[in-house]
Amino acid sequence: MALDRSETLNSLGFPKPPSETRVVVAMSGGVDSSVVAAELAREGYDVIGVTLQLYDHGAALAKKGACCAGIDIHDARRVAEEMGFPHYVLDYENIFRDAVIDEFADSYLAGATPVPCIRCNERVKFKDLLETARDLDADCMATGHYIQRKMGVNGAELHMAADQARDQSYFLFSTTPEQLSYLRFPLGHLESKAETRALAQKHGLTVADKPDSQDICFVPDGNYASVIEKLRPGAADPGEIVHADGRVLGAHKGVIHYTIGQRRGLGIGGLDEPLYVVKLDVDAKQVVVGPKDMLATRQVPVREINWLGDAPLTSQPEWHVSVRVRSTRPPAEAVIRPLSDTDATVELLSPEEGVSPGQACVFYETGGSRVLGGGWIWRGY
Repeated sequence: MALDRSETLNSLGFPKPPSETRVVVAMSGGVDSSVVAAELAREGYDVIGVTLQLYDHGAALAKKGACCAGIDIHDARRVAEEMGFPHYVLDYENIFRDAVIDEFADSYLAGATPVPCIRCNERVKFKDLLETARDLDADCMATGHYIQRKMGVNGAELHMAADQARDQSYFLFSTTPEQLSYLRFPLGHLESKAETRALAQKHGLTVADKPDSQDICFVPDGNYASVIEKLRPGAADPGEIVHADGRVLGAHKGVIHYTIGQRRGLGIGGLDEPLYVVKLDVDAKQVVVGPKDMLATRQVPVREINWLGDAPLTSQPEWHVSVRVRSTRPPAEAVIRPLSDTDATVELLSPEEGVSPGQACVFYETGGSRVLGGGWIWRGY
């Protein structure tokens, strides 16, 4: 698991013995971060485990596969006890609600499809928790994310994980150069999740066979709309399902129950053509549907860009890159045309379907693994 070694640097890149290198490990209670902590402890590092309690409500308490609440906190504490390093639980519920959950609810109500995991990394884990690690005099902070940090001519670079099936670069595009200089991702070079579980079994960790989390952590049953209704009572106003040509096809119980590209569950059967959600008009309380070709998009407006390239984003009129417009899509060729340091228009060389406001557009070096940053899609065409 160790990073590339040299005669003068330890496996985390510091010119001193592991025993003199303090590392805070962000522990969610899952197998990935548990293995990171256990491996670093075995290598002799001065490890401190920290778990953030981000929420503590309802079914999340008893659900395996969520993170940062209930049973997962106990799992993280047990790993620390097994491996013999200190572990702390920090109450970040208010910070998490203010920085992540409230925006998630408001974005959903505005017809967007938000990605709260990105905001959590950006605003909580790599901001407040990172500062806590500094306060603990740690030399660095390590996480269980599947992404690689490599040293380039201009400092630390972000690269996709070796295991493309586990790559989490889409969710980490907003990591800043300053944060990247302090962070370490010891699992990023592993070829498969099986290697991670084998390491957990080698250490005898009780979480070795724990299932991976699948849902957004504070939506343990995958029902986003029900969470929005609890957070914003009265949010599910009924309205019309309208064809793009203006025909009223039916009624809905709230725009929050639909997403761009959705086909199933529209309740408008009996039509000759398959229809998809092509637009959510929150002001008119309309779900607009149309044929599949209406989902195809080439022009994608992006804002709040975090640029990780060597030269400034605005140093040239366009950048030929690859981009992801959804976490589940492979990178596709595109051209970035900067409008400012934080705004740009991205042109996809081949149209993509289901591009949705609230999703991220992440930039990659064409033909390579380097992450060049990314931004937020803020309106559809």
